[in-house]
Amino acid sequence: MRPLIEGLAVLLAVVRPLVLGVAVVTGLGALASWATATRRLSPFSGLGRLTRQKIDPLFEPAEKRLLMAGGQPAHAPWWTLAAVVVGGLLLISALQFVIRQLLMADAAAAGGVRGIVRLLVAWSFSVVQFAIIARVISSWVGGSRYKKLWRWAFVITDPFMEPLRRIIPTIGPIDVSPLVAYFGVGLLKGLVLNVI
Repeated sequence: MRPLIEGLAVLLAVVRPLVLGVAVVTGLGALASWATATRRLSPFSGLGRLTRQKIDPLFEPAEKRLLMAGGQPAHAPWWTLAAVVVGGLLLISALQFVIRQLLMADAAAAGGVRGIVRLLVAWSFSVVQFAIIARVISSWVGGSRYKKLWRWAFVITDPFMEPLRRIIPTIGPIDVSPLVAYFGVGLLKGLVLNVI
């Protein structure tokens, strides 16, 4: 397992500066496109022509999606930059998460049966906490318990979230029961792991 962990660590070391470089280049392209579109940079100058011919076509997929969603296509470069930054951060976080889990699995294997049981319990509680987060995100993006993408989160969390929602009052328009559930699951996880 060590070679896999070391290989992922090397990949992470390569991905971090690569993501930063792509984000910087995308940001410069977005800035040049914005400057050309708002006439802060003459569209007939050398840089303006380069921007219109080489850089602006790179933002066309985002423009089409924005048009379909009813947005303004002029914002496509900035949305592309946001997608690159968020996507890069998610990629880095995913690699770090996998490395942490593999390190935990390696340590658990060294701890024998007790270590493996502790790892499985920790992972089970982590899945429940992740389901709570997914449920909250689904409420932000218009997901529902009946959509295939989000159904799993509701199936996992409904047994304790629904009673909590009936007990805990909302604070204005904010439902705090997911926050209480998340920290409650974390507390229960710590208690169970201390017993094992």
